[in-house]
Amino acid sequence: MINNVVLVGRLTRDPDLRTTGSGISVATFTLAVDRQYTNSQGERGADFISCVIWRKAAENFANFTSKGSLVGIQGRLQTRTYDDKDGKRVYVTEVVVDNFSLLESRRDRENRQSNPGFAPQAGNNAGAPSTNNFGGNSAPSTNNNTANTNNNAQPQDPFADSGSSIDISDDDLPF
Repeated sequence: MINNVVLVGRLTRDPDLRTTGSGISVATFTLAVDRQYTNSQGERGADFISCVIWRKAAENFANFTSKGSLVGIQGRLQTRTYDDKDGKRVYVTEVVVDNFSLLESRRDRENRQSNPGFAPQAGNNAGAPSTNNFGGNSAPSTNNNTANTNNNAQPQDPFADSGSSIDISDDDLPF
């Protein structure tokens, strides 16, 4: 059987971190996940999904996230029941989180908290150069490569035809 849930959304409130009687940490939170389609007024709806995370991951999640944080979670859907104080059976469906990812930088989170109108540009950290080298706007290289001294030149393509041939035998191929 497969029971796998992957969600990306924003926290509707700060995570509620508690400790069980046996000393196990547990955090509960609600994740607002935008719907893919807009309604007739052009507004995008959202689903509000209850989530629970346990142990050290719960402590880390509560320490590094707050209301409005953009997070990705992976876990499983679980339904449980209990009897309330009036004796009525209550059904609860929630995502039990196994893994999570913080999807915004600390600087973006702090800017959003101090400036409610702050909206970072997608993939660009609000105009700041990215520090990764996996594409998009990347930070300038700090190496001293003298082959490319023009500051406006594009990085050299390592797979470009340099005029020399590559010697590969049939024994080098994996198939």
